[in-house]
Amino acid sequence: MIRSELILAAAEEGHSANPLIPNWWEVLVTAVGFAVLMFLVIKYIAPALEKAYQDRYAAIEGGLEKAEKAQAEANALKADYEQQQQEGYAEANRIREEARAEGAQILADARQKASSEAARIVEQAHAQIAAERVQAEASLRNDVGALATTLAGRIVGESLEDDARSQRVVDRFLEDLDRSEAVGHGFHGSTAAGAAE
Repeated sequence: MIRSELILAAAEEGHSANPLIPNWWEVLVTAVGFAVLMFLVIKYIAPALEKAYQDRYAAIEGGLEKAEKAQAEANALKADYEQQQQEGYAEANRIREEARAEGAQILADARQKASSEAARIVEQAHAQIAAERVQAEASLRNDVGALATTLAGRIVGESLEDDARSQRVVDRFLEDLDRSEAVGHGFHGSTAAGAAE
């Protein structure tokens, strides 16, 4: 119905309506509306979108940089930890080797002390044995001399209580005893040598 009225109005004016040729008022109103819309988009909407884009880009880049920085710090901490661990192992090995060397040194010192103490004890025992031997020989000489004097006095029938005389008898007896021992050793030595041949 509206359409027919428009057609009638157009027919009354005497214009022929060509649908391919636009009305210049419509083009003008459309162009003004488009210009206003473009102004609003350029002035308010595009900067807001650009700002949102830049903020998002900065947040993403900042997050990546932070992640890379955190990764680098973690790698540095890991390397430092591994280095400290290696140093700890090396220090433990060094301490263990020092303890072994110190133990070996202590053991060697203890052995040396024990050896020197044993040598000292053996030397002291030899000295004591030699002293006791000398003392025993002196005691035996006196006892043998007294027995020999008593025995000789009984055999001879006279008293040999004179010290000088008894001393000479004892000395002669001991010399004869030493000679007989030396001859006995020489005889045993020559017999052993003949047996060995």
